[in-house]
Amino acid sequence: MAPVINDFLPSPWLLVLIAALLLWASVRVVKSLFINRKKSPAKTNSSRYGGDTKQTVREPGTWEPSDYKTPVAPPYPDWSVDITKPLPYRPFNHGPKYPITMGLRRMPWDQWIELDNQFPYYHQEKARRIENLGRVVARAEPEALEGAYELLEEFSDYLSHRYPSLFKRTAVGIDNLLTGEQFNIVERPLKQDPMQMAARLIQDDFALLLEKPDGQYYLSAGAIVMPGLWNLDERMGMPLSQIHIDHGKVPGFKEKLNRGVMNLFRRIQPDGPVQRNTWYIQGLDAMDKEGFTTGAGEKNMPVENFHFRSERQSVRRLPRTGAVAFLFRTYFLPITDMADEPYVPGRLASAIRSWDDETAKYKGRESFEEVLLPYLDREHEKQVANGLDLSKEDELRAYPY
Repeated sequence: MAPVINDFLPSPWLLVLIAALLLWASVRVVKSLFINRKKSPAKTNSSRYGGDTKQTVREPGTWEPSDYKTPVAPPYPDWSVDITKPLPYRPFNHGPKYPITMGLRRMPWDQWIELDNQFPYYHQEKARRIENLGRVVARAEPEALEGAYELLEEFSDYLSHRYPSLFKRTAVGIDNLLTGEQFNIVERPLKQDPMQMAARLIQDDFALLLEKPDGQYYLSAGAIVMPGLWNLDERMGMPLSQIHIDHGKVPGFKEKLNRGVMNLFRRIQPDGPVQRNTWYIQGLDAMDKEGFTTGAGEKNMPVENFHFRSERQSVRRLPRTGAVAFLFRTYFLPITDMADEPYVPGRLASAIRSWDDETAKYKGRESFEEVLLPYLDREHEKQVANGLDLSKEDELRAYPY
């Protein structure tokens, strides 16, 4: 006799037993997970800006010195003060939308300070401006002196390893092998302000920010010496938010960036340095007598007068004092020198057109768009007519180059 389907079904009592066993097992699993979760220790590497979680839960305005040591940077391959060219940063992307973000990326330690064959010019200009302007462009406030000393020590250690043909570490400081300068960084008091001394060692300008009990980070020391969008003296002592919102009027900062910037400065640890790039269009006439930027320039100047200005910025926390060091290297070159670089004129024109109204006003687009954009379009069309393969742009010119 052929079996019927009911012969293969379990009895009702067996189904009840199976259900009871499954319920019992589920309760045990849930209970076990709950207990283990309560007993598990706090994570020790939850910060995206470094690894010492203990410091991320500290009281505002306090810092427990860390024993972290900045890794020794290897010598820059074949570096020469005569030959090594500036890195060709082109940190802009195609539209149609301009992203208002911090654009942070992790920074390898061998990229912290970048020197090139423009070092002699920067060194000469910094020395001249410090001589003429002194504390207006480079100084440390009394509460920031320990952080300034630490930054000077970090510069001396880093530069002597990364650029051994230019700098030599000594028992008391660092020597510049090109200029013959000898810097004693251990005597107290120093022969000059530590920020003025540090400014002569690198091409970057820099600021040192200290956290106070209100949780804000205040500009307390720095060397803003080269031509820029702001100067040190007018912003010294300001909290970071005021520098960007009230004084700098950075578009979208309050709504989209302020919280992220405050989180970065609050959470960044000595082992978690970051970097970013920014850029502007600038006219040659947009400088005052000491080189400080006063705007994008006179409207619709000849295209030869417009320059591409970019900054490579880095942020790191100093381990001993907890001060946050913000470095920014400025790159400045004529737009016409960039126009024959593959893909650059088309991408730059697209990026400029992608600015919203607030960003366009902040960056001064009205002063150059009628001259510069048609020029960039023509240069792009020439490249395409000469066989430029647009499909390979991402492969050949990865951000930020």
